[in-house]
Parts: sequence; C-alpha cells; structure tokens
Amino acid sequence: MSSLKTTLEGYALYKGREGHLGFLLHRITGLGTLLFLAIHILDTSFVYFNPKLYMDAIQIYRSTLFGFGEIILVFCVLFHGANGLRIAFVDLFAPKFWALSSARQAVRWTLAIALVLWLPAAAIMLHNLLVNNFGLFGG
Repeated sequence: MSSLKTTLEGYALYKGREGHLGFLLHRITGLGTLLFLAIHILDTSFVYFNPKLYMDAIQIYRSTLFGFGEIILVFCVLFHGANGLRIAFVDLFAPKFWALSSARQAVRWTLAIALVLWLPAAAIMLHNLLVNNFGLFGG
C-alpha cells in the first residue's frame, strides 16, 4: 500500500510541465476509456441476460449526468488516441523528438489537436443534451 501512496504522491507533486501533463492526461484518459468500455460490455450483455435491466440502464444513460460524462468521454478518446499516435510516431520513426524542447512542443500540439477535434463534437453533444433533457432551443 505504501508503494501506491508513493506513486500517487509522485504523480501529484512532480513538476515536469508539459511532459508530466501529457503523461498524466494519457493515463487518466486511458482509464476513463477503459471504464467506459467495461461498463459498455457489461450493460450490452444485459440485452441477452436481463432485457428489463438493459432498458433501465438505457434510461440512466439518458440522464444529464451521463450526457456530460459522454462529452468528457469523447475528449478522453480523442486525446488518448492523438497522444498514442504521437508516442508511436516518435518511438518508431523519430526518436530524436524525445528531446525536451521538441517533446514539450509535441505535447502542446497533441493537446491542441485533441481540443480542435473535441470542441465541435462537445458543442453538438451539449446542444443535444440541452434540447433533449431540458427542452431548450425548441426541444
């Protein structure tokens, strides 16, 4: 248990700027995506084993809280994918980019690309959430 405490303290207290931010975001977004996939596999199995429970789960997923969770999930998938591609590219084709200055620049670009891809999707999803859950915009 002390090694877990040491690990978590190291994650929280290390001041590695962009590299640290990229590392933490990659881990957190990966765990968020894994959590979604585990829940998705479980609730999809309800279709076969317990259809009523599946329909109850669908009603829960239509809630506002889960709507915001889906918006966050899209960011998790986009950032984790973009950062994974960056890491794979640097490892396979351009190891010279592991230098500190270029790594910082690459993390900034990765975050910018993920945000540029995510913002339109988040706006559409938020609009649909406001229309379907709150009746705004003529819903």
